[in-house]
Amino acid sequence: MTAPVTSAGTLWQPASGCDDRCRDGGGGRRGPVGAVVRVGALAAVLLGGVLLVMLSSAALRTLSRGILAVLGVRLVWRGAEPRPGSLLVANHVSWLDVVALTAVRPVRMVAKHDVRAWPGIGGTAVRAGTIFIDRTRPRALPETVAEVAGALRAGRSVVVFPEGTTYCGPESGPFRSALFQAAIDAGAPVVPVSVGYDSTEAAFVGADTLGESIMRIARTRGLTVTLAAAPALRPDPGADRRVLARAARASLGGGGYRLAA
Repeated sequence: MTAPVTSAGTLWQPASGCDDRCRDGGGGRRGPVGAVVRVGALAAVLLGGVLLVMLSSAALRTLSRGILAVLGVRLVWRGAEPRPGSLLVANHVSWLDVVALTAVRPVRMVAKHDVRAWPGIGGTAVRAGTIFIDRTRPRALPETVAEVAGALRAGRSVVVFPEGTTYCGPESGPFRSALFQAAIDAGAPVVPVSVGYDSTEAAFVGADTLGESIMRIARTRGLTVTLAAAPALRPDPGADRRVLARAARASLGGGGYRLAA
């Protein structure tokens, strides 16, 4: 039976405190013409990807790899590949985290409900089976937990960002424990994944807009995102989700910005 996950303190709208000052402007930069060309290529990839995802959710992986390619982002994976039906929990730096994780394995994402309204991306997210969470409605949280648990039981891996918001990289937040209950209920392994970038330009924080972030990343030369999977945690039936969340957070180390080899 699912343990209660709602309370007066579950109005889950964390704020990281990170802002535009997190980005130091370092790293190689492309000229404005090169950046515009990459953004144009990104629009073409998104348009074609939307049509593919309408036909097959498996196309999401191809779309994500295409996005990384046209933006010139190198992806590095370290560690064992999670088995299907795992709950992947990661620190959160940028919208690019989602693209990188979906490029590695077929997964379903848990995203804030606002993403539905993002141009192009929202519709694709819906068709790809994204599970949306509304942090302003704590009474709806048990339904979200049950949906995640159902996906895990069906053998689908699910990605969650338990910090609930983006952080600069060196900074990080506590892992909210609610969605860890889904792994306990489903008897699914929890795989902590550290997301790291070799440039602060990837950070999506403060008053940043999606358009501004895309242009900044398009202008950054040689950006690398590194995903490092820690050993899987296998919760016992009836485990405490808060203890599980702390263990997953501790296994990630620093996360954030690290020099990618």
